[in-house]
Amino acid sequence: MTTTQSPRSDTRARIIDVALELFAEHGYEKTSLREIADRLGVTKAALYYHFKTKDDIVRGIVEKMSAPLDDAIAYGEGRPWSPGLRDELLRRFAAGMGERAPLLRFFHENQPALRESAAGLAFKDRMIRMIGLLHGPEPTFRDRLRATVALTSMHSAMFLLKADLCEPDRPGPSVEEAMDAALEVALEVAARIEPPAR
Repeated sequence: MTTTQSPRSDTRARIIDVALELFAEHGYEKTSLREIADRLGVTKAALYYHFKTKDDIVRGIVEKMSAPLDDAIAYGEGRPWSPGLRDELLRRFAAGMGERAPLLRFFHENQPALRESAAGLAFKDRMIRMIGLLHGPEPTFRDRLRATVALTSMHSAMFLLKADLCEPDRPGPSVEEAMDAALEVALEVAARIEPPAR
């Protein structure tokens, strides 16, 4: 069986996964490159071959986890706004949300450290572009708010799902059920975005 992934990209992916684990356990600020290398079982020099700084690792995390968002943005840009486009963008954004849960948790738990970082600003820019595609041209403030709420409903579903996991007495939905519910709510909110009057 052949693979299209090179050993270098496989190692980068492992570094990203381990860094996310450690950032979740200890926080971004308190995790060192040495700890990441130790968890991987490699030297710090080997880690430097792939990533020079923690910020480089965060950029790698954002690039990997933002690929579906980038695909949705690329799909929407250049197309005329319509309710159908708006709904398709939400569906594309929701697809794979469960896989992006570690990134969302990472950003949520490390907001102060990442708010002004290059990776944080790049992710914020992606979200602003996606919101713009959802509300279309000449939006009212309410429509901009609706587009934002529609997107953040998916983040909120992941937040609630995590809270449910912390309370064993409360039976929670599966990730798939939570994302289905989030998409349903997002589509309901977005349905009130009005096309621009002509």
